[in-house]
Amino acid sequence: MIFGKVDNPGAVNFVLPHDHPDTKQVFTGSESARGLNVYVGCAKWNRSDLKGFYPRGTKDELTYYATQFNSIELNATFYNIPAIQQVVNWRDKTPDDFRFFPKITGTISHYKRLNGVSALVDEYCSNISNFEEKLGMVFLQLHNNFTFKNFDLLKEFISSFPAGIPLAIELRNNAWFTDKDISSQLYAVLERNNVANVLVDTAGRRDLLHMRLTTPTAFIRYVGANHSSDYKRLDDWVERLDNWITAGLENLYFFVHQNIEKESPLLAAYFIQKLNERCGLSVRGPRQNNLF
Repeated sequence: MIFGKVDNPGAVNFVLPHDHPDTKQVFTGSESARGLNVYVGCAKWNRSDLKGFYPRGTKDELTYYATQFNSIELNATFYNIPAIQQVVNWRDKTPDDFRFFPKITGTISHYKRLNGVSALVDEYCSNISNFEEKLGMVFLQLHNNFTFKNFDLLKEFISSFPAGIPLAIELRNNAWFTDKDISSQLYAVLERNNVANVLVDTAGRRDLLHMRLTTPTAFIRYVGANHSSDYKRLDDWVERLDNWITAGLENLYFFVHQNIEKESPLLAAYFIQKLNERCGLSVRGPRQNNLF
């Protein structure tokens, strides 16, 4: 089963939950004095996933993709640690304002489950550091069965993570968020180490919308349900993010997926347009009428 997929998306209550009561503590006032970094994109750039997105005759998919969006959530790095030359090739195909947000390799997160992974983490970080100024933030996604009994492994991973590589973490076992004793310990560790708490918006796992930020960075993984409600959900995010930006949000990283990849670029372009209009921003993205 595809993660978060439901048979009848029309029956799901997609209303965004209220902010977690403690989210406001990470905001320190108007963003205008500090500036705001906004990166919006898709999860993949492969022609086989983004069918119809590339003009006929496109020779290099990443090169074209990077003219349309300013970032990519790089899921390819989940399957293997990329070689240094591969990272350099990706980096050099993109413009100066482009950023990569690579997922930490599954050998670390799922196979070894953070146990005895220091050498692998060092290799991963050493290689992806070759993105240089185009490295946005890496993120660790953990399995649903990674629970509080593994907290010591998670704390060790966080405390020993190489300095200079911004880190976000996506936890999928809902006890991390619904058990107040567990969540308070988790949030304390994330805040102390300046680690972002990933928000996941998908139809079948509304429990992952904990709405608790642990830094002034909102890292949001949006999974469309291949349903007309996908656009209304994006409208709701624009409204919420407008409030967060006013309160002092410093970084917004928003990546659009679908259970079945059919129109992720369209959804991302729509989101960028609405966000720019509502918040007075100039995030670059493709014109919707130029897509598909």
